[in-house]
Amino acid sequence: MLEWPSIPALLAAAEERHGERVAVLDGARQLTYSELAAEARRFAAALIESGIGQGDRVAIWCFNCAEWVVAVLGIFAAGAVLVPVNTRFKGQEAAEILRRSGARILVTVTDFLGTDYLAMLEGAGVPLPALETAVLVRGRADGAGHSAVDWTTFVGRATTAALEQVQRRSAALGPEDPSDILFTSGTTGVPKGVVMTHGRTLTVACDWVAMSGLRAGDVYLQVNPYFHMFGLKAGILASVVAGATMLPEPVFDVDAVLSRVETARVTVLPGAPTIYQAILDHPDRDARDLSSLRVAVTGAADIPVQLIHRMQKELPFDTIITGYGLTEGGTACATSEADDPEAIATTVGKARPGFEVRVVQGDRDVAPDHAGEVLLRGGSVMSGYLDDPEETAKTLSTDGWLRTGDLGVLDAAGRLRIVGRVKDMFIVGGFNAYPAEIENALLRHPAIRQAAVIGIPDRRLGEVGMAFVVTSDPVTADDIIEWSREQMANYKVPRAVEIVDELPLNATGKVMKDALRARAAATGRRA
Repeated sequence: MLEWPSIPALLAAAEERHGERVAVLDGARQLTYSELAAEARRFAAALIESGIGQGDRVAIWCFNCAEWVVAVLGIFAAGAVLVPVNTRFKGQEAAEILRRSGARILVTVTDFLGTDYLAMLEGAGVPLPALETAVLVRGRADGAGHSAVDWTTFVGRATTAALEQVQRRSAALGPEDPSDILFTSGTTGVPKGVVMTHGRTLTVACDWVAMSGLRAGDVYLQVNPYFHMFGLKAGILASVVAGATMLPEPVFDVDAVLSRVETARVTVLPGAPTIYQAILDHPDRDARDLSSLRVAVTGAADIPVQLIHRMQKELPFDTIITGYGLTEGGTACATSEADDPEAIATTVGKARPGFEVRVVQGDRDVAPDHAGEVLLRGGSVMSGYLDDPEETAKTLSTDGWLRTGDLGVLDAAGRLRIVGRVKDMFIVGGFNAYPAEIENALLRHPAIRQAAVIGIPDRRLGEVGMAFVVTSDPVTADDIIEWSREQMANYKVPRAVEIVDELPLNATGKVMKDALRARAAATGRRA
């Protein structure tokens, strides 16, 4: 049972409990929880004065910063619905999200790392009849188009009457009111808009606090982008639940991260495995005081067991866990502090409280240690896809089971191991080959730091595996194939290996397999 009916009710409780604690620390800007709540209400009032009604959509296309936190809490307080936009999107991609969501206001920037997001949007040539105003967190509004207004001027629209309306709208919100529409990453197709409610979103945030041990006074370095479920619900909202201090990180830079950990005494640092690898391999790591680090939570990519061993041995974390979640369902599984490095690296642990997990082929549950599609049911499973009842019906059963599209294996102890995507599985001479299983095996090679496997055509076997690997030591493709023959069943052995400098990752650390398939097809790779 949730303690609060809505996100604004959560923020009001945080203001009462943690009013003088620092909520956000962004460079020289510092906000206590009382100040954060007041700024969020002013932003909400400015939205109302700008004509935003209950249930209207407001988009944020911006890097992690204090204004992001203020804006999103203000959007919720106004009874509006958040639409985050991936900061890696180009103009056409962002325009499609704005068009499909019908967003009326966009919070964005015209000057960040040499990028003018609004100019990209203007150049996309996509009609956006619903979009009325662009609020600029950074950059000049002059000539920016889309009725652009700078942040300070926009917030200045707030009136006493609008602030009173904010209180009424916030009080009227309940668990079933829509809160956000997050679009899926689109690594395997067109992004779909996932509609969530205040109750479902709060369920994700509250459980993440219970799972990670996040607590009042923690200093949480937030590298995960706020437009993603991890950054928003396990980042911003989890911090508000716990009373933790948020440190928004605009882009990941290992030097900047090490500096902030040392100077701000960071205690909580979640992220993709590559973040921890970069910290461990940094030449000045031993000269930095990282002793404040307490909690690490990772996932989103395959994890070498050796990385977990090194994190336990060389970094001061008390808690290292892996989680499994998705935009449509929140965090469904996680390992525990009692799990050994092998379990942390190769499984995503057991179902979280309130969640049920099944592994099926068709509609039948498979036996332990057999692969099938992962199905989830729990309090944070989505309401449905935006304006797509057909796709919703395919994905979400009438009794609440979500088809994830992930292939997994449940062991006898109830731990889940993800072995790939349903669409990624390929068949080698009649044997099902699961990319994640092969990738995990490749990560045992002492010279391989990252690996991604796809299926490519083969005249004799139909399909075989091709591996893209990032290496730390000199090794040849033939060496890797030969090693693989000694380590795994013949049908799993990659028939082609390409050594690359880096894998194509999306903003949340997931490998973009479609990009690898296109690369293989462009070179005519066949086994």
